[in-house]
Amino acid sequence: MSRKPKSRLAAAARRSAEREKMHAENPEPSLGARLGQIGILGWAVVVPTLLGVFLGRMADGYFETGVFFTAPGIMLGAAIGLWSAWKWMHRQ
Repeated sequence: MSRKPKSRLAAAARRSAEREKMHAENPEPSLGARLGQIGILGWAVVVPTLLGVFLGRMADGYFETGVFFTAPGIMLGAAIGLWSAWKWMHRQ
């Protein structure tokens, strides 16, 4: 009966040592690095969306169509921006 708690204690100590070693090898990013990541993700979505607005407005002005090209430009730009942000978040 006394053998079982010792083995659980040894296993818990081993897991704790492994976690400490893993944390020493790969430390958590700083707050500044996290804020930088958030900023990059924001710009990755905003820039293509604004580019879609700009190109859509140019096409609407040329063809005199109101917002016929602007609305799909916004959607396409946002889709490209969200896709690029998704790819950036899941890079290895």
